[in-house]
Amino acid sequence: MAGEQQLNDKIMRQASLFMRYAFVLLLPVLPAYVGAAENLQLSWTNNLLTVSDPRLPSGKLEVWYLEAFCRSRAWGREWRKTTLPHKTTLTRADPRGRRLKFRTLVEPDIEVRHEIRSRNDELELSFELTNHGKDPVDLQWFEPACIRVAAFTGCGQNDYTARSFIFTSNGLTPLNALRRTTNALYLGGQVYLPADVAPADANPRPICHDHLVNGLIGCFSADGRWLLATASDHTHELFEGVYVCLHSDPRVGGLAPGQSKRFRSKIYFLPNSPETLIKRYHRDFPEAEKHW
Repeated sequence: MAGEQQLNDKIMRQASLFMRYAFVLLLPVLPAYVGAAENLQLSWTNNLLTVSDPRLPSGKLEVWYLEAFCRSRAWGREWRKTTLPHKTTLTRADPRGRRLKFRTLVEPDIEVRHEIRSRNDELELSFELTNHGKDPVDLQWFEPACIRVAAFTGCGQNDYTARSFIFTSNGLTPLNALRRTTNALYLGGQVYLPADVAPADANPRPICHDHLVNGLIGCFSADGRWLLATASDHTHELFEGVYVCLHSDPRVGGLAPGQSKRFRSKIYFLPNSPETLIKRYHRDFPEAEKHW
């Protein structure tokens, strides 16, 4: 009962904070319309994933997939010295546009088998990373999906933070209402860390002073009817980038010789209901309760 009351309190704070800082009119969406929709349609070429659906602003969402695989101690180092070279190949595409399978080779000897499945209101991303080499590999975290949200939010680089959010101890908090910083090797964007991630291992962008209380990052549509959000089961960081984009980046923690590790991520496309989003997140990532 105490947990339910805490959740209800957070939802009330979320609504208040969003109306205060983002000034977006929250308009209703008929549940029957959502239920009648087909699965989100998928296509991929030249590392760009396109998600198509008439409900989306402009009818599509673009995602740079996969973006980067990164070593530890990244925050104070040039990006080219942090990233491990990789190449992704599409191995299977469902002709209905509902499922894509991939193989990515990451230097020196890592193989990543991964796939994307679409449903009515979400994408599920699954990954299996295997070190086939004889030496351990310092693969600390990776960036699977750079979700480009300019068309969705109707905003540009200077103002999309007002329609984007994470969850802090104050509940749902717009990114422009956080304790942002500007001190980093590369300026622009903002990194949001769980309390247990060392800042030295973060993306070399400014790190926000506010800590996360869950692994969700998202944004609201320009008309206020929808929300788009993403999360993973092992959150290394959340990131607001420099291409009007949002990231949820999983933590790997290195790979020993012969070792394999699995990860899951979600991209949600839902009617504008933060309460529904939180319930879905806890249903899909029950292990997150232990982490946070």
